[in-house]
Amino acid sequence: MMEKLRLKIQLLFTIVTNGYAYGFINGKIYRGNMKYACVPGLNCYSCPGALAACPIGALQALFNQKGFQIPFGMIGFFFIVGSLLGRFVCGWLCPFGLVQDLLYKIPVFHKRKRLPFHSVLKYGKYAALFLFVGIGSLFLFGGFAKVPAFCKYICPSGTLFGAVPLLAVNGSLRSQTGGLFFWKGAVLLFILFLSIKCYRPFCQYLCPLGAIYGLFNRFSLVQIRWEKEQCISCAACERACPVALSKEEISRSPECIRCGKCIGVCPEKCLHFSARFSAEQRFDSV
Repeated sequence: MMEKLRLKIQLLFTIVTNGYAYGFINGKIYRGNMKYACVPGLNCYSCPGALAACPIGALQALFNQKGFQIPFGMIGFFFIVGSLLGRFVCGWLCPFGLVQDLLYKIPVFHKRKRLPFHSVLKYGKYAALFLFVGIGSLFLFGGFAKVPAFCKYICPSGTLFGAVPLLAVNGSLRSQTGGLFFWKGAVLLFILFLSIKCYRPFCQYLCPLGAIYGLFNRFSLVQIRWEKEQCISCAACERACPVALSKEEISRSPECIRCGKCIGVCPEKCLHFSARFSAEQRFDSV
């Protein structure tokens, strides 16, 4: 039940936030006032259906302005969304997360929850945040010209939802494709292929937005509450967890996307979604 609900919400959110049908038909990007707002998930500004901006793209755009300015607006956005939801955004509200979920359901290959050397690779998303989104993108890739390095060189969501549909419809853009597009296409294909084998490899190892929201997981309002006293240690939740977390790590770990699969399989119903403040009140009252 939980997984079906999550899939419906993922599909609905993707359709609503990319509902500019005229853009898909004519190969043009929506540039109305709604584009000044950001959606919580990784949703490319250049997608012809996108009605709002991507928070990572918006952050880079602010970093790349002439003269250095601290992006207080985006810091506030991440603080508000992260404090409320944490990586619940990744599990329920990210279009590229939905794509990876659907690919992982394809019944081929022996499935893996993690890649080898996971304990090291999981820090890749923090490296991407620093090197391709943050300070590194200002100095390492563009010289004196600031470059939105993550969007330009890496982001597979931008390639899938932005470049591919635009090029499919807009012939003038196709004539301008070059080596950079083929590089990003190769990155996209590699991640899509890997997503059939491994659960959400981009989210686990490369997504800078997941890195940001993960920092809030321990403190965010929305939590998965583990009622330790009711637990019979059957490990059903650990077996169901798509990123192989222990019951102690569920919800609190930066890797938890709060998909809710652990809740659906718990025979004692000792796992459930809960607001953090109410969970603390119940715990204190015991």
